[in-house]
Amino acid sequence: MIKKLLSLYITAAVSVSATAKSNWLDYYSIETVEIPKTVDHQIGGLEILKDGRIAAAFHSGEVLILNPEVGEWTTYATGLQEPLGLLEDDRGILVTQLSELTRLIDEDKDGVADVYQNVSDKFGMTGNYHEFVFGPARDKQGNLYISLNVASNYAGIFEHIRGEFSQIGLSKQTMQNWRHSSWKELRHKAGRMFSKVPYRGWVLQITPDGKTIPFAPGFRSPDGLFVDNKNRLWATDNQGDWIPTSPLYHVEKGNFYGHPASLVWKEGWKTDPIELSSKTLLKMKTPPVAQFPQGELANSPTQPVATVSPELFGLPEGELLIGDMNQTKMIRFLEDNVAGVTQGTLIPFLDTSALGNGNHRVRFDKEGNLWVGKTHLGWAGDEGIRKISWLKKPYLIADKVKQIKGGFTVHFNESIKQQLPNVKLTKHTYHYHAKYGSEKVNLQSVPVRTHWLDSSQQNLLISVGELSENYLYTIEFEGLESSKNQPLMGNILRYNLVKKM
Repeated sequence: MIKKLLSLYITAAVSVSATAKSNWLDYYSIETVEIPKTVDHQIGGLEILKDGRIAAAFHSGEVLILNPEVGEWTTYATGLQEPLGLLEDDRGILVTQLSELTRLIDEDKDGVADVYQNVSDKFGMTGNYHEFVFGPARDKQGNLYISLNVASNYAGIFEHIRGEFSQIGLSKQTMQNWRHSSWKELRHKAGRMFSKVPYRGWVLQITPDGKTIPFAPGFRSPDGLFVDNKNRLWATDNQGDWIPTSPLYHVEKGNFYGHPASLVWKEGWKTDPIELSSKTLLKMKTPPVAQFPQGELANSPTQPVATVSPELFGLPEGELLIGDMNQTKMIRFLEDNVAGVTQGTLIPFLDTSALGNGNHRVRFDKEGNLWVGKTHLGWAGDEGIRKISWLKKPYLIADKVKQIKGGFTVHFNESIKQQLPNVKLTKHTYHYHAKYGSEKVNLQSVPVRTHWLDSSQQNLLISVGELSENYLYTIEFEGLESSKNQPLMGNILRYNLVKKM
């Protein structure tokens, strides 16, 4: 490579203002979709149907279908209990609700579901307010996946429950007595979040022949499942106890993903999870492929979706695009693979107040428009649906971030100016513990030895020396512009380094 050593040692104190203004609304339009006043406008599920219509599941229990050509909504199903995901299949529309995965079937083809088919209810319910059901996602073999929240010790369990009760930990009688004043002293013995019925904190697989299989434990509030075009299952989770900051996982069968409450449903398991040390659990835990710094990039990440053709939406095809409940932005994930380990970079996208927060469910239509359904459920968030369309104007982004020996290579979709930007690097890790979340641990500046452009002016190589495994690296560009004077859209890159070269 041709090294152009135009800039040497850079310190964190240097700050340069961009000469051009970064405004996402120069490149994308954000349209509010009108919704009937007869339903609660919180969106639990969103699906683009094969015929181009849009199905939405509402907090008030309906599934409505929008014909976007005429702007008309029709009612497809009613009476659902907290629907939190939609997926079309050859027989109808699948919906996750608190009690089951349901298939809504319109047998007489009149536009209204007349059969509500139970696909799977092979999991427990205690009545705890935190026991949500997310998904579904489907792989190429026709397997379906759903994910189950663990329960919160801000409440207990009710008299009538569904499923086996775990005898590990607090007794059933104690858990049912949570309204008594003594619960304040006892609830910590249940753990901040608990799994007293199957399979709370698990991802479940439902096979084409209807068998429900416990697939992977270790989740707290996995509000986003997605199967990509390589047939890989992805899941987000939300910060909390044992989740120091919100993660993104590539989910594989049998792996443990960090929250210990669900381990009571692992075959042969006998130990109370609250008795396990962080050191013991860390040896079992599968590391996340990416991490969302809490309050900076995300607070409660939601559903991933794969980007479509760049001619339709302006981003490289096949990236993961992820929503968040609290932040007024979407997040891109750029994958890197080092020695067989998947890891990668998160970059803010559509970082504008015009998007709003509560970005819960995301889908691309055939024309490449991104539909975003919003919710809040009494926490942070919003409601309604936004339709996001690319204005067909090119813009500057980082489209690949790769680890190299002693540093990183960042590739841009356009050539950048030879007058190089300032580059600021930091690294930090987190405490893995039973406490709720974690501050940044061992946060330190990473001196940049050199950085240079290759001959294409699209690859920026950054040399920092020895890299550290299990650290989150933050790379910030100041004043970076394309050779056409366009600002970099998304100037903070967060690379989760699990494995170094």
